[in-house]
Amino acid sequence: MDIIEIPTHLIDEDTDQPRYQFDEEALQELMRSIEELGLLSPIKVRTTNDGRYKIIYGNRRYKACQTLNLAAIPCIVSTVTDEMEIYLEQIAENLTRKGFSPIEEAEAFNKLLHDPKFSSSAKFLSSKLGKPESYIKNKVELLKFGKAVKKLVVGGTQIRKDKLTEDQLLPLKDLPIEHRDPLALIAARDELPVSDVKKIARLFKDKDISAPTKDKLLYKTGHELLETWSVRELNKAERTKPAEPKPAAEKKVKPEKQAVQQQEAHPDVQAHAASLVSPLEVRLQQLLATLPAADTLAVESLPSLEEIAAAGQDKLLGDVNLLIAHIEQHLQEWTRIKTLLEQAKP
Repeated sequence: MDIIEIPTHLIDEDTDQPRYQFDEEALQELMRSIEELGLLSPIKVRTTNDGRYKIIYGNRRYKACQTLNLAAIPCIVSTVTDEMEIYLEQIAENLTRKGFSPIEEAEAFNKLLHDPKFSSSAKFLSSKLGKPESYIKNKVELLKFGKAVKKLVVGGTQIRKDKLTEDQLLPLKDLPIEHRDPLALIAARDELPVSDVKKIARLFKDKDISAPTKDKLLYKTGHELLETWSVRELNKAERTKPAEPKPAAEKKVKPEKQAVQQQEAHPDVQAHAASLVSPLEVRLQQLLATLPAADTLAVESLPSLEEIAAAGQDKLLGDVNLLIAHIEQHLQEWTRIKTLLEQAKP
């Protein structure tokens, strides 16, 4: 293609082009390079009806040259007039350039898909740009999020504080807006990996959790939300676990006979046998006979976190939660009985 020098004052930026965000530090670096070596790669323009030129691609290079007060810029002049072809060329060029953000891509694809001027299909864009249809559709999904979230979106897969990758956002895209954006901001603040975001998304998609409860969960940190997810998954697994069948003989044993068996197994309660006159007292003696004495666990008996695998931590936490729940149920019931007995005293 022929490259010609065009006076800078005759060139106009294309305000409708896909890329509009320019990193100031990168722009300064480009200016230093042009000042030292000149513009090594020409920009591409097209003619307009008033004898001027409009940029097809190369806005960043144009800005650098303009700031440096260069009188003329080397340009390739295109004869293409079809708006669709020009816009596709602008996208294709920017896809090869560093700094074209996922949100800029999403807005460009969305424009081609839904602007009446273009009304393209994902299949057509895929064939023209060499990108899978899923790539294009996933990019457009990013536009579901609000402005505060979109400002944090960056390219690449590196997890950074107060930044968001496309992979971090996509698991949240189908949640209601009142949960979607706050969770995205939590993921950015707490630098949550994609696997953790997926778990939190499943927690908020759980239909058994009420909307008010989900609203309260938004006040938790990312790591607290993961703990909530972990405990809930363990509890669900516990509920779905088939109950262990009791021996047939055990089912037929009456409370009074159970008390006698407990007494035989635990001689220290034999002295109370004569006074067992009600099922309540039988049950109480059963608990007293089987419940171990309270004891403080020695520190050395507690394994360190480093010694427990991640799966083991979840299992241990679930078992502890289950034990506490059972103890609390017993405590609540026997506290109620104690109150009734105290009220019945003369």
